[in-house]
Amino acid sequence: MATSGLIARALRTSPMRRSLPDPPVLTPTQRLREFCGTRGGSSTCDTEELGKDIDFAVFPVMQGGPMMHTIAGKAVCFGQASKPEFAQYAHQVVENCQVLATGLSEAGMRLVSGGTDNHLLLVDVTPLGITGRQAEQALEGVGIIANKNAIPFDSRPPRVTSGLRLGTPAITSRGMGTAESAQVASMVARVLTNIGDMELQRQVGEEVQELTSGFPVPGIDD
Repeated sequence: MATSGLIARALRTSPMRRSLPDPPVLTPTQRLREFCGTRGGSSTCDTEELGKDIDFAVFPVMQGGPMMHTIAGKAVCFGQASKPEFAQYAHQVVENCQVLATGLSEAGMRLVSGGTDNHLLLVDVTPLGITGRQAEQALEGVGIIANKNAIPFDSRPPRVTSGLRLGTPAITSRGMGTAESAQVASMVARVLTNIGDMELQRQVGEEVQELTSGFPVPGIDD
């Protein structure tokens, strides 16, 4: 689940608990995004019988040799998630995303869900007269990385799309808060509403560099 980091800190409810009448304590998780781990997944449960079934389903049924470097990464990920600081981080991810959503909405962007209660949001760029791919490329040009994404009943092909997906785990990991999230919203809105304006893109690109220079990437820029 892409929201496993939020579920780990009780900010979201596991779909397993919502969908089963008597659910086991079983949590399938995805390790990247707001869980800050390696790409891959894991499942935890509270019964030995269920654990054996899961182990057999993984190996030898679906998986060959284990990759120890990703297992080590998952161990570090679990260790981080068990600390009180991770709870603060998870809360900040959601708060930042809500500020980002508010800023985009106030700038006239149409959010597919009307807002967000997790780490990501989806913008319908159709009213702007552009495609998701154009939006993605324009933002990449100023140093903001986002993903083109299909929206419900999208008439455009997957490589083009009518939507743009944005998330806040990365900026939160760099130490940015709500003030910076509001700045990001302003930058995104200005770029998307002025596609092709090279002077504006240059200005926003400089703003992006100035903002990110104060928030180094953990473990890389330190």
